[in-house]
Amino acid sequence: MNSLPDHASIRAAHERIRPYVHRTPVISCQNLNQLVGTEIFFKCDNLQKAGAFKSRGACNAVFSLNPRDAQRGVATHSSGNHAGALARAAQLRGIPAHIVMPSNSPNAKVAAVKDYAGKITFCEPSLSAREQTAHQVISRTGATLVHPYDDYAIIAGQATAAIEFIEDHPDLDILVVPVGGGGLLAGTLLAAQYLQPTLRVIAAEPAGADDAYQSWKSGILVPSLTPRTLADGLLTSLGKKTFPIIQDRVDNILRVTETRIIQAMHLIFERAKLVVEPSAAVTFAALLEHSQNFTNKKIGLILSGGNVDLDQLPFGQKSGRPSESNP
Repeated sequence: MNSLPDHASIRAAHERIRPYVHRTPVISCQNLNQLVGTEIFFKCDNLQKAGAFKSRGACNAVFSLNPRDAQRGVATHSSGNHAGALARAAQLRGIPAHIVMPSNSPNAKVAAVKDYAGKITFCEPSLSAREQTAHQVISRTGATLVHPYDDYAIIAGQATAAIEFIEDHPDLDILVVPVGGGGLLAGTLLAAQYLQPTLRVIAAEPAGADDAYQSWKSGILVPSLTPRTLADGLLTSLGKKTFPIIQDRVDNILRVTETRIIQAMHLIFERAKLVVEPSAAVTFAALLEHSQNFTNKKIGLILSGGNVDLDQLPFGQKSGRPSESNP
């Protein structure tokens, strides 16, 4: 796909991936509603195939390939969820998946790629090393690059989560989406524009990796150089394709602290009984940290993934119970 996804191409993506992904449930939790003083609906893509919304874009990209290109396989660089999702999509189509992963990738996400028969090449944990290594792999194999987020086929696939959400709950006032590279946010913004233009879309981002906020405020694409956050899925910079979509359409980008991310993750585990990774918890963290933006509204939160390393949970007896008080 070489142009901005329109309504028809997003609908086509939804039909294309239907056999390969879940239409994930939307749940509510009265206890959490009372805690923040508003009505919350969670779109549970932590329950998606391969454990994250990334399966949507990966399946759309892989099953959009013509037979000749597909035969040579696909390649990408990713620290986690896109890697597993692309490996799974390639396995479903019966083609090779060459995955470049930083050496510090979470163990659970490395294991997922291996489980889906992805061919892993490790590299140094920097964007330049990832891109250079992926280029070498593609030169050697002839595989098609499927970028983790800066790809219109990926964006169209990610938009399908918002399509389902809006269809199931057309009365939402605000949709809150995590932002890293911007594929999910860009897709959500396009889906909202086509289906429900009055729906406000707000992004949530770790304060220690706030390149999207800086880019949005300045109007210039600001790279993510030294991000510091436990939300490992949100470390990447916006892309050349995702940034213009976000710049033109997002209503706000709210930054959240690490303390709030941990608190949100803990509460979702404990009260909603859902396993979410830190990158997914940033949406609820935004409600906790910026509650004045959401009072008496119907809020939709996309829980983007559930691929958490259970041996590395950021809470428990040693770390103590996080405070539930609002600022």
